[in-house]
Amino acid sequence: MRNVIFIAMHDVKYQLRQGSTLLWLVVMPPIFFYFIGTVTGGFSTGASGGSATPLVVIAESPGFLQDHIDKRLTENEFAPEWRESLVVDDDNIKPRRLLTFDANLSDQIIAGEAVAAAYDTAASALSRDYESIRVQRSLYTVLADIVVADARTGESLTADSLIALNAEPRIWKLDSQPAGKRQEIPNGFEQAIPGILVMFTLLVLLTSGASMLTAERNEGLLRRLASAPISRAEVVAGKWSGRMVLAVIQVGVALAFGTFLFNMEWGPDLAMIAVVLGGWAAFCASAGLLLGSLATTEGQAAGLGALFANALAALGGCWWPIEITPDWMQFVQKVVPTGWTMDALHKLISFEAGAASAVPHTTALLVGAIVVAMLAINRFRYE
Repeated sequence: MRNVIFIAMHDVKYQLRQGSTLLWLVVMPPIFFYFIGTVTGGFSTGASGGSATPLVVIAESPGFLQDHIDKRLTENEFAPEWRESLVVDDDNIKPRRLLTFDANLSDQIIAGEAVAAAYDTAASALSRDYESIRVQRSLYTVLADIVVADARTGESLTADSLIALNAEPRIWKLDSQPAGKRQEIPNGFEQAIPGILVMFTLLVLLTSGASMLTAERNEGLLRRLASAPISRAEVVAGKWSGRMVLAVIQVGVALAFGTFLFNMEWGPDLAMIAVVLGGWAAFCASAGLLLGSLATTEGQAAGLGALFANALAALGGCWWPIEITPDWMQFVQKVVPTGWTMDALHKLISFEAGAASAVPHTTALLVGAIVVAMLAINRFRYE
């Protein structure tokens, strides 16, 4: 056991002295946390990201219906700004969102005439449809209120009749709530921090961990170990243990940054999260050892490691919430190790499904770690 610890600590100290390892171990995680967390911040809250969306409404002499339309738009997360006409800024740039009505809106409605409304937005494709649905919902609600108020009074529509209608209790009331504790799609830092943690742990082990083993073989260092009074089993165990310690350090650094720098809430099952991440660290250590045993050059190990890490991160839901992807990607997530880890973390952190929900994922990770480690032991060679 003393030889195993000696080899493991030597490998860890050597890797921590490498600038590239420290870069991806310490510097890059918080940068990626911030970038990915900001980009994915609106996936579950829609285009508005939980705040009112600025909207310029153009209507000449809108009359009393302005207040009622304003109310419905506000209920649908818009912040309306009413103008009599369109005025562009000094750079001849129009507002990003424009809702335009015909002139004399209220008078035309009272007269029973059709009123045209046009919505124009410069929002991205991801949020454009969501905005349009909210605008349509607002206007159709106004239309329904006008029809009901007009039918009740039997006289010309007035602001008072609309106010009276809104003051009445609704006959139908829809009460909806999640079937479980939470059902929202993980987004923002809640998605980014676990995702980048999982990705970087695999990336560091498949690049630095594998490259180091390849370099030791090519430089004859492993042959020296073969001539020392150390068994092959002790050498392999020491190499695996060193990579396991490196993975644990990566996980610990990411957890610290996420908690203290980004105020990440890990939920009520922190102990089970640690178990899941321990299983993931073990799998990454085995994968690094296997790739280091298969690769013939340092460049090959680093290149293949980066390729595999990024591909598995994308397919496993590390970069974006897997719930927004097509069905085939959601299926693929279920059969890759990154997907097992991310699904377990989402269940524990985002959905608060309880520690038992992550037991199958942890079991799969540990079995995978053992299988990959056995393959690595079989392919391990001194030269």
